[in-house]
Amino acid sequence: MNDGMNDGTANEARITDSDLTTESYEAIPLPDRRSFTDVEMAERAAKFLEEAKTRHSIRDFAPTPVPRMVIESCILAAGRAPSGANRQPWHFVAVGDPEMKRRIRQAAEAEEKAFYDGKAGDDWLAALAPLGTDDEKPFLETAPWLIVIFAERYGVSADRKIVKNYYINESVGIATGMLITALHCAGLATLTHTPNPMRFLNEICGRPENEKPYMILVAGHATEDATVPKHAKRKKSLDEIATFC
Repeated sequence: MNDGMNDGTANEARITDSDLTTESYEAIPLPDRRSFTDVEMAERAAKFLEEAKTRHSIRDFAPTPVPRMVIESCILAAGRAPSGANRQPWHFVAVGDPEMKRRIRQAAEAEEKAFYDGKAGDDWLAALAPLGTDDEKPFLETAPWLIVIFAERYGVSADRKIVKNYYINESVGIATGMLITALHCAGLATLTHTPNPMRFLNEICGRPENEKPYMILVAGHATEDATVPKHAKRKKSLDEIATFC
């Protein structure tokens, strides 16, 4: 796995895990133990499935404000995700400032224009056609919140030494999924947006070189006349996505 240890770190010494770890393994009783009957588990699982079925990616966001405390709680929930060696290699920048959102939109649309003008290739554009996407991204300004997710390619200690992270993409992916789910359960709509390349986000959001932009997650309320592509409602069946042995 490429953990980016050689990018932008010429003036930083490497710190090993043995240098970093000052505490030994100590087991504690399982906190927050939960126990349900088979019937209760089935009911809870079915209820969550019905909740998940109501999640839709949208592009029609209303400018209706969303309290910061809602976003804070959802980010804290995402921060509970498991991660390689418990390094928690993520950082979330919650952007509510209109000027920052405008700058993000301008930079993202510049990359998207190049993408739709030929950079993507015919096959990719054909795959996107049923979703009705294009290079215009007004939702980046309209939605009350943009949560820019960064993957920490390596950590930097207080004395400027490099700390290696593990399973970075997997860890950040899990946290992102939990964030999307938390926002949905709070009653908000979301959209994942990944312009390519995304390094402009480091500058706009003031994030260091060791963090790589992972995704822009748009969050807010849907407009009264919001739509979704019919194609997006086509989900694979259980037999197509799972095998039981």
